[in-house]
Amino acid sequence: VLCGHVSGSATSNGLMPASTAAKGESGFDANWVPRQSAKPGQTMGSLGVRSPDDVVIVSALRTAMAKANKGGFKDTHAEDILVPVLQAVCNRVGLDKRHVDDITIGNVMPGAFAGPAAAKFLAGFPETTACATVNRACSSGLSAVLAIAGQIRAGVIDVGIGAGVEKMSGSGFGGAGKRPQINQKILNMPIARDTLIPMGITSENVSERYGIAREDLDRFGFESQQKAARAQKQQLFQGEIVPITTTVSKGDGSTVEVTVDQDEGIRATTLDGLAKLKPAFKADGSTTAGSSSQTTDGAAAVLIMRRSKAEELGVPVLAALRATSLVGVPPDVMGIGPAFAIPEVLTKAGLKVEDVDIFEVNEAFASQAEYTVRKVGIPRDRLNPVGGAIALGHPLGCTGARQIATLLPQLQRSGGRFGI
Repeated sequence: VLCGHVSGSATSNGLMPASTAAKGESGFDANWVPRQSAKPGQTMGSLGVRSPDDVVIVSALRTAMAKANKGGFKDTHAEDILVPVLQAVCNRVGLDKRHVDDITIGNVMPGAFAGPAAAKFLAGFPETTACATVNRACSSGLSAVLAIAGQIRAGVIDVGIGAGVEKMSGSGFGGAGKRPQINQKILNMPIARDTLIPMGITSENVSERYGIAREDLDRFGFESQQKAARAQKQQLFQGEIVPITTTVSKGDGSTVEVTVDQDEGIRATTLDGLAKLKPAFKADGSTTAGSSSQTTDGAAAVLIMRRSKAEELGVPVLAALRATSLVGVPPDVMGIGPAFAIPEVLTKAGLKVEDVDIFEVNEAFASQAEYTVRKVGIPRDRLNPVGGAIALGHPLGCTGARQIATLLPQLQRSGGRFGI
C-alpha cells in the first residue's frame, strides 16, 4: 500500500496558508472521496497459488533508527548508514551480489546523500548492477520496492533491491531557514498553494476536519511507545536490525566509537505526561511532539526476486508481493492516503479487513493514523503491533522499506498469512 505525503515548512514571508480545518480554499471537506479504480484480480499473481513468475521477498533488514542531530548516526554519512543493509540483505541469504540486476533507493533529502551509484560500489556491487533513486516523499521506501517489483513482473529483471535511506541530521528539516522564491502561479492557485502547508498543519486539519480529539491523539502516541518499548524489551527487533559501528563527535571535540543496534526514539511516557505537552504547530492545536513522528536517521533494504530465480539460486522465500495501490488525496490533509489506499488493495486482492493479520500504517502523525484506523475499520490489536513511527522514528525515504522489514518477522512469529 503506497500513499504520499507532501512536505513543506513554515516560511517567514507570509506564505504559510491558514489552517483549512473543516473546508479549505480548494473546496475539500470531510465528504471528499477518491477516484476508486481497483478491480478484483488486479494482483501480482494469484493469492494462494505459487507461480514461477511470482514476485517474492527473500530478505528484508534495517538499521536501528537513530535520533536526528543527537543520536548514533548524527556524524555518519548517509552512504555509511545504507551500505551495511545493502550488504546484509544479500549476505543473509548467501547471495552473490553479481546476481542483483537493479537497486532502487528511496531518498527525500538528497543533499545528505551522495547517490545510489556511490553507495552500490561501496557495498560491493559490480558495475553491471543498475541503480536509481525515487522520491515520493514519505512513501519513497515503498515506491522503491514497487519499482523493483514492477520490473520483475514486467520481465525486465530477475533480482533487485528496493531500499531507502534518510540522514535527517543537519538537514534543517522543519526549520524556518531561507527558502527559494516561490512561483507566483503556485501562490495564485489554491490547490497548488496547499502543497506548501507545513505537515504539522495538515495534521491539525485532519483532526479538525474528521473530529479527532486531542485525547485520541495522546492515547495513540502513548500506545505506539508502549508497544515499541515492550517489543524492544522482548528483543523482537534484533533479527531485523543490522548493527553498525560508527564514530560520534562529542561536544568537547573528541570522538567515541559506538555500535548503533537499538532504536533510540523509544521512551517511557504516560498519558498524563502527554496531556501536559503544548501543541507543536499552532497555539490552539491538538498535535504535539508526543503524537508526531520523530526526525530520524536510518536505512532499510528489501531483496526481491522472481520466484523461479529464487528457486534456481536455492534462496528461501519469505513472502510474495500480491497487490499495491496509489491514491492521491487533497494536499491540505496529505496524511490520509492509507485510509483510501488500503481499501483499494483489499478490493484487488479479494480480501476483507478481517483477513489481514497485521497492518503497518505509517504514524507520520497520530491524527492521520487514527483516521485511517477509523475509516478502514482496522482492529487495534492488528495495528502496528510493535509500534510505529511515533516511537521508532520516521527517516522519510526509509520508512516504507523499514515497515516491510518490521512486518515480515511479525507474520513469522504470529503465524499470520497476510500483511499490509
